[in-house]
Amino acid sequence: MRLVLQYALFISVLIGCKAQEKKQENEKLTLAETIGIKNFDKNRLSVLIDKSDYKLYFRIGSLIIKEYPVVFGKNASDDKLMQGDYCTPEGKFTMISKYPHKDWTKFIWLNYPNEKSWKKHNEAKINGKIPYNAQIGGEVGIHGVPRGMDFLIDIKYNWTLGCISMKNNDIDEIYPYITKSTIIEIRK
Repeated sequence: MRLVLQYALFISVLIGCKAQEKKQENEKLTLAETIGIKNFDKNRLSVLIDKSDYKLYFRIGSLIIKEYPVVFGKNASDDKLMQGDYCTPEGKFTMISKYPHKDWTKFIWLNYPNEKSWKKHNEAKINGKIPYNAQIGGEVGIHGVPRGMDFLIDIKYNWTLGCISMKNNDIDEIYPYITKSTIIEIRK
């Protein structure tokens, strides 16, 4: 019986090691290679940004095809209700525009505030959560970090005013795949 248990343990460790090797191989692939190998329809790509696990996921339907580490506004736990609250907004967004940026390589500008953002903002005013004269803010996007500062992502340092920040090589990799029709969902 003991020999059987030892053998079962050996097999489970071996399977776990193989799964970890496969995961590491997939992490080394670029988004372009992943899409090309799997022959995914680029028009069906969506993005999920999960604030609780500091990840940006590229998906086809519910299938995650690539993930990247990210950080957020200084107040990463709350939903953005007004300008200056240092929160990253939650909800579903799309891209307004994207362009090179002098400070953090590239910027993918999201359509914050959208209709639902305005609704949350106005309800927060009515309920006294934010000042009545508070502004909603804007220019929220996905961008890199100042050159040489990728370590901010590694240590999960939330440094933005409300944007999503990722390593410069990662923003370079995803940049061509974000279009005006890409759904970008941000949640806790």
